[in-house]
Amino acid sequence: MDAPDAGRPTSSRLARTARLAALPAAFAGRTAVGLGKRLGGRPAEAVAAQVQRRTAEQLFATLGQLKGGAMKVGQAMSAMEAALPEQLAGPYREALVRLQDAAPALPAAMVHQQLDQAFPAGWRRLLRDFDDRPVAAASVGQVHRATWSDGTPVAVKVQYPGAGEALVADLGMMQKVAPVVQTAMPGLDARQLFAELRARLVEEVDYVLEADAQMAFADAYRDDPDIAVPDVLATEDRVLVTAWMEGTPLSRVIAEGTRDDRDRAGLLLVRLFASAPVRARRLHGDPHPGNFRLLPDGRLGVLDFGATEAMPSGWPTRLGPLLAAGRDGDAAALHRVAASAGLLRPDQVTAEALLALLDPYLQPLRSPTYTFTRAWMQEQTKAASDPFSATSRTQRRLTIPPRHLLLQRVAVGMTGVLCSLGATVAVDAEIRWWLPGYDPDVTGPLT
Repeated sequence: MDAPDAGRPTSSRLARTARLAALPAAFAGRTAVGLGKRLGGRPAEAVAAQVQRRTAEQLFATLGQLKGGAMKVGQAMSAMEAALPEQLAGPYREALVRLQDAAPALPAAMVHQQLDQAFPAGWRRLLRDFDDRPVAAASVGQVHRATWSDGTPVAVKVQYPGAGEALVADLGMMQKVAPVVQTAMPGLDARQLFAELRARLVEEVDYVLEADAQMAFADAYRDDPDIAVPDVLATEDRVLVTAWMEGTPLSRVIAEGTRDDRDRAGLLLVRLFASAPVRARRLHGDPHPGNFRLLPDGRLGVLDFGATEAMPSGWPTRLGPLLAAGRDGDAAALHRVAASAGLLRPDQVTAEALLALLDPYLQPLRSPTYTFTRAWMQEQTKAASDPFSATSRTQRRLTIPPRHLLLQRVAVGMTGVLCSLGATVAVDAEIRWWLPGYDPDVTGPLT
């Protein structure tokens, strides 16, 4: 029999702080033990692998049990697993990818309580064949399969009791695991990641906002040959009911998909990212692989709209000219546009230094197709993690306006997923079609 609080996110600040504090403490302890083993004659590589594996296991267990903001950090990290050096990637990859769509589940009795509160007139009348076993369990809620009253197969997203309190408890203490995250992801600015996540987390417990965003995407991509978004059937407080979507999770495509599937998924991810601010006037803000499916008909299924950003005017007007200048290697124009957008002070960053910093990231725009690889991602991560390199110094002098932080994080996260896929994608053609100002000779879609 389940304990009364089994599966409930720990909302006590003291308890959550203690669990998160155990991560760096345990990591430090493992590192010390590892040093002793090396001094005792064990190979450094074997000791490092053991430390990495145990740290990964503890990360999954702790972040998964805490759910809320802690687990959201784990999901954000999972989108970037391609950035890990290959000798360290194995232990983390399995644990972090598991966080994309799995976590300790909420007991059935607690799920029923949430449904009783959401549908006081009787949820069993609306939700037939409700499966008490969750098909996915994530940071804020878990998903069950059922049949709607009209016979439509549906996904029922049930929010964890106390999820809001758990998120609030996370806000002031996420920095405590920064050393562990930084070790797991060299080159990832863990503190900036936490700051951005904190700004978004509270929105994710509001299923009414999520339903509004999902309906906007569903309307924008209705009958689209490439992108599929399930319709919303009902939203009641902490329960969200949407049409069921069958398909292969992107994490499985990454692990065992064919070359054609990888390339198709990569192309459609870029197409979604490039087109959404134009078609839906919103940005999907959570690009980790657990939120996407490759459908049997070849479309990309898009899930989870808890983190989106309204973009009523579409893409920022300077973004197209900025990327075009970088693509063409025009350092002066790149510098001028970046300065006008408030990304830098002209007296602190030279045009040549800016182009040198951005040049590797502009490679996908300079050929008809580009193949994303883990090796490329690891190379960029290594350069970014060297505090003494010229590019790192330039990066520290740039200023990203707060309104563009989510856009930057989504672009980086999506690139990480493309590298995990190893996808070959016609990025330049997609950007030319959807981004105003990138190519004056391409009129793009009607908006």
